[in-house]
Amino acid sequence: MNAQAVYDSFARLIDKNHPFHSYGKWAYLNLSLGMVEQVKVVDEFTVQLITKKPYAPLLNNLALWLCPIVSPKALAEYKDQIGLHPVGTGPFKFVRWVKDDQIILERNDNYWGDKAKVQRMILKAIPEPSARLMALQSGTVDIADDLDPDSIAVVKKDPNLKVMERPSINVGYLAFNTEKPALKDPRVRQAISHAIDKDTLIKAIFQGLAIPAKNPFPPTIWSYNDSLQPYEYNPEKAKKLLQEAGFDFNTELELWAMPVSRAYLPEPVKTAELIQAYLGAVGIKAKIVRYDWGTYLKNTSNGEHDMCMLGWLGGNADPDNFLYGLLSADTAVTPGAANVALWKNAEFTDLVKQAQKIFSTEERAKLYMKAQEIFHREAPWVPLAHSTIVRCYSGKLHDVPLRPNGLNSFQMVWKEK
Repeated sequence: MNAQAVYDSFARLIDKNHPFHSYGKWAYLNLSLGMVEQVKVVDEFTVQLITKKPYAPLLNNLALWLCPIVSPKALAEYKDQIGLHPVGTGPFKFVRWVKDDQIILERNDNYWGDKAKVQRMILKAIPEPSARLMALQSGTVDIADDLDPDSIAVVKKDPNLKVMERPSINVGYLAFNTEKPALKDPRVRQAISHAIDKDTLIKAIFQGLAIPAKNPFPPTIWSYNDSLQPYEYNPEKAKKLLQEAGFDFNTELELWAMPVSRAYLPEPVKTAELIQAYLGAVGIKAKIVRYDWGTYLKNTSNGEHDMCMLGWLGGNADPDNFLYGLLSADTAVTPGAANVALWKNAEFTDLVKQAQKIFSTEERAKLYMKAQEIFHREAPWVPLAHSTIVRCYSGKLHDVPLRPNGLNSFQMVWKEK
């Protein structure tokens, strides 16, 4: 691994003429190297990144999974199939991937740092949380992630298992398609914000393993605006706002429910049913819509929904990752919008883009505070919850990691015989 490897790994994203550019789709370029204009090799171990303008989030962005250093030799050999043949510099080496079943890794004895303490690691794909729990209880797996709250409660009672909890850097939210006529008026979106009882939702869905959300990112991230008052649960206020906005109560809105469980929304269908009931209580008819995960992501990024449930895990704990990445006008362009609210507020976008040019965290924070005020007033989302990150594992394991961004390295883990 040298400067040339870094050059090829980064230049392939931003340079359409790079021989490796066509081997990827680069859907999240705005969140990674989108502001980089040129990559230069200075010497064997030095790379220079030249940006289009001063761009403060860049250093944090380089730590994202979106900016991996990949072997140029492997890229040349495997081309667009590099994802099936990964070659990196980590503590484990890739052995085999059996689609929808498992990925097998083995210790990299040539690793530059501390060698892994286990010889082999197998990553199993088990879609259902209940099946993951059974695998953990039986000893088929040693670690089970993204269990639902009921399963976590079972693990806590088992003397042979352990539970680790950490504050998250995630958010689960209900996004409004602000281009749909029924949802254009901020008063309608504010009304729906008042109609949802987040405290009850968190008790029912997360069983306390979350805190109610009021901003687009959690209080664990700097520049969080805690002075903003959350939309309190108030059905009467919701009804009044709907009437003031001239909402057509004969309209039936589609409420899209995620088909998969995520830490930020462990039971999406049950959550959608609760939200549907809350909307019904203030006179809004909502029809729950479901698709497979790939179709769901594609259609929401194309703006085909009325309301949709999604979430985000901030990979680098930078507010820009949430505010610019998920809510700016730049990312509200279809097809492929990351801003699924399709909310294009010029003042908000100017603030978050201005913050990108400032390297003082204190000055950036002031701009993000103002941006959160606009978000709160305009209500393109109902931020629902920031879940607690939980890892359940065998009592035979030691030094198990749990990072808030979910990007864990396992070379320090060891297992009793």
